Amino acid sequence: MAVKAESIAKRYFRKTGGANYFYAVQPVSLEIAAGEIAVLTGRSGSGKTTLLHMLSGLLKPTEGKVRIDETDLYSLDDRALSRLRSERIGVVPQGRSAIDTLTVLENILLPAKLYGRPLPVEGARQWMERLGIAPLGDARPAELSGGELRRMAIVRALAQSPDLLFADEPTGDLDDENTRLVLSAFQAYAHEQKKAVFVVTHENDALQYADTVYQMDGGRILDR
Repeated sequence: MAVKAESIAKRYFRKTGGANYFYAVQPVSLEIAAGEIAVLTGRSGSGKTTLLHMLSGLLKPTEGKVRIDETDLYSLDDRALSRLRSERIGVVPQGRSAIDTLTVLENILLPAKLYGRPLPVEGARQWMERLGIAPLGDARPAELSGGELRRMAIVRALAQSPDLLFADEPTGDLDDENTRLVLSAFQAYAHEQKKAVFVVTHENDALQYADTVYQMDGGRILDR
C-alpha cells in the first residue's frame, strides 16, 4: 500500500495583515511506497506536522488530493474515513497520548479493542520487548518516564500492524540508544513487512535509516 499526495496544500484565513490568508503548507506532491521509510526534516514551524496530518487522514487539505492506493482519502465520509484510519493507518503523535487509568499494555491494545478487532497481544509483547519496555506492561502511565511513554505510543502504533505508519518526532524524548532502537524498528517494519513509514524529525541520526529524505522550510518541500 502506498500513500500519494497530489499538490496538497493547507491555507488558513486571517482577519488581519496584508493578505487575508496564509499557507501553512504550500502545494506538495510526493509518494511513499510500501517497503519504504521516508524521513521529513525541517525547523519547527515549517509545516511538517501539518503535512503529516494531511497525509494520515487527520486534516483535510485546502487544495489537492491524498490517495491511498486508488482511494481518494478525503472523498470518504467521516465514518468511512475513520474506519480506514483505524484499519490501515497508524499514527505516533508528538504529544502525550496515554490514558492514565489503563495499564501500559491496555493502552497499547486500546485501538483494537475500540474497533472490535482481535487484540494483538503477541505482537504488542514482541514490540515491547524490542523497544525495551516489556517489564512495564502492568505499570500505569504515571509511573513511566517521558521516554518510556514515547516508546509505549510507538508500540501501540506498531502492534496494530498498519499498512501506513506516520510518526511525528518519535524520538524527541529518547536518549541515543533508544533513538537507535526506535529508528531501526521503523526501518525493519518498512523493509521486512513491506509497509510505508513516514517519520517527521529534527534528528539528523534518522537520515541514515531513510530510503527517501525530504526537507521542509516555510511550508515548502525543498528540491533534493
